[in-house]
Amino acid sequence: MAPAALPSDFEWGFATASYQVEGAVNEDGRGPSIWDTYSHLEPSRTNGANGDIACDHYHRYEEDLDLLVKYGAKAYRLSLSWSRIIPLGGRDDPVNEAGIAFYNRLIDGLVARGIRPWVTLYHWDLPQALQDRYDGWLNIEESQMDFERFARVCYGRFGDRVKNWITLNEPWNTAINGFVRCTEPPGRSSTHDACVPGDSTTEPWIVGKSLILAHARAARLYNREFKPKQGGRIGVSLCGDYIEPWDSSEPKDHEAAERRMEFVIGWFANPMLLAQDYPMAMRQQLQDRLPAFTEAEFALLREAEVNFYGMNYYTSLFARHRVCPASDTDYLGNLDEYQVNKSGVPIGDPSGVDWLRSAPQGFRKHLVRIYNKYRKSIYITENGCPCPGEDKMSREESVRDAYRQKYLSDHLDAITGAIQDGVKVSGYFVWSLMDNFEWSSGYTIKFGVTHIDYDTLERTPKESALKIRAMIEGRMDAKVQGA
Repeated sequence: MAPAALPSDFEWGFATASYQVEGAVNEDGRGPSIWDTYSHLEPSRTNGANGDIACDHYHRYEEDLDLLVKYGAKAYRLSLSWSRIIPLGGRDDPVNEAGIAFYNRLIDGLVARGIRPWVTLYHWDLPQALQDRYDGWLNIEESQMDFERFARVCYGRFGDRVKNWITLNEPWNTAINGFVRCTEPPGRSSTHDACVPGDSTTEPWIVGKSLILAHARAARLYNREFKPKQGGRIGVSLCGDYIEPWDSSEPKDHEAAERRMEFVIGWFANPMLLAQDYPMAMRQQLQDRLPAFTEAEFALLREAEVNFYGMNYYTSLFARHRVCPASDTDYLGNLDEYQVNKSGVPIGDPSGVDWLRSAPQGFRKHLVRIYNKYRKSIYITENGCPCPGEDKMSREESVRDAYRQKYLSDHLDAITGAIQDGVKVSGYFVWSLMDNFEWSSGYTIKFGVTHIDYDTLERTPKESALKIRAMIEGRMDAKVQGA
């Protein structure tokens, strides 16, 4: 039998998000988002950085699209700034035609270059006006209605050229980082004194339900009104590490590892992909703090069928069970996480950020687990890393990114291994096309395959950008011989 390979129609390219690259935050009618507000707080929560200019993609998008051509990309994943399109965000608020025109130029530029646009509707930048008006995602009823209208505008204006839609990016981060950990807006928490006071025992779970129902309304709308005439596809991008037991001989650590994945992935994937209730482990621990779905909401979820599972994968971890009962603010499933197991074996080699170690072996297992549970074609909508010490490297040093090249190659090998295991993996997007505003880390962490000089905004391709095409094409069906 021939070795497993990437399918000949394998989709691949690079990914970005609007607030991280666009800049031009006060131009052409764009309204502020919650990230504009959060990144200007004093004292700073973002290393003194913000997205006011970022990579200036708003003005330099033609140059950036030419980079995609240079790298051989077949597709490009971008996100739309809700407040650039509807500055005040709401379903009765006016559309900003200048914002529509920008995205039309961007999408037309991709199509003209033979690059397929993959569009994420929401990558964390809620219009600040909606946060002010009704507390944003904390308002389940209002937020889902406004998101559905935003989706309708986007499908109607761009769907003749955009055939691949992603409703939400990593809703877990929105709920947990925004309402427990306080590392993202609106920065509410009852566990961190420096945050806006909130209730972290209940608010993340309320926000989670809002996001699930907002996704469902947007997906149902596409399926009902736009897919029949536009012929596209819709999915969602979920985060989640693969978790191994800290002590492989301890059944409770195996249970803890599975529970951790259910708390992070199953929380959203069960309702969104299976139209089912939250995982039982969540119900058992959280009980009434986890909002219930009504029968009408389950009916909505059933109508919101998705065509693919967008997977954002970066690393793996070990989980060790806890003996004591879970605290009311626990959000992982009552366990401790480690990068080294009981025997002292690390999960992988360190990267340029403390939470990420290269763990392609976990990636393969992760792909198998997700596919077996949800039976949807998988697109890797984010995968990448910063090199060790890259934050202090010169441009010349950063360009020679041997660690990133090995990381990407090893993770592509994991994909071919998962395909050999029977998983349907249909695409891969490298995070990220360029160094950019990396949220609460500001500009200190560099995931890009393109170096950005933030003083001059000059773009310089890194070696990985010029090699990824060969990495992928070398694993395509057409390159495999024999049977």
